[in-house]
Amino acid sequence: MFASRYFKPATSLLMSLTIGMVAITPLVSLAPASAQLFPSQNRPNRNNYPNPNLPSQLIIPAGAEIPVFYEDAEKILVTKEETAPLTLKVAANLRNRDRVTLIPYGTEIVGQIEPTNGGSRFVAQELVFSDGTRKSIDATSQTITRTETVRRGASAGGILKGAAIGAAAATVVSGVTGDRAIATEEVLGGGAIGAAAGWLLGRKQVELISIDPNSDLNLTLQSDLALR
Repeated sequence: MFASRYFKPATSLLMSLTIGMVAITPLVSLAPASAQLFPSQNRPNRNNYPNPNLPSQLIIPAGAEIPVFYEDAEKILVTKEETAPLTLKVAANLRNRDRVTLIPYGTEIVGQIEPTNGGSRFVAQELVFSDGTRKSIDATSQTITRTETVRRGASAGGILKGAAIGAAAATVVSGVTGDRAIATEEVLGGGAIGAAAGWLLGRKQVELISIDPNSDLNLTLQSDLALR
């Protein structure tokens, strides 16, 4: 995997999530940044989430945004038809007005990159807290349509510098450049590469979706997220 030096989180993040509302209001905070969540009813105690004493009706509404980061690469390359597994992390302590941390900074978000509307987006499936607790989440990123063209004769090493790549995209790069020495640790999901590269031989170029994981993949909740 790539060294964590590729991720340089900002020292300040402006964001406020309003429970019961979809509007986002800036909030000045320190790093790791915090986003405040305002409960629609009841007040929990001051322990960190997950906590069985939190009220059962504490809800983050659909439309709220969750900032994320990916520390293993500067960019992600996939084909336009590819689905690739990916795990992101929450880039801010998400808190309510009582400063109770409901979703801590660094909480994992498990999901996958999927093709959609001529581009790709990240679809979140689960939150994974530091104690192993899992919570289903229905959230997606924007659709990314930015492309990077891979041409015959290009250096695979240059294309993949600072990048993570889907298994299908790795096959494309291998086939077009003729370089079959792509490291498996660079491939999302660790999938085998090169098996289907033969049919690409002779093609002059192909286009891949190029994703900046630290700016393109911030999530928007598609349905209410109930925290217990």
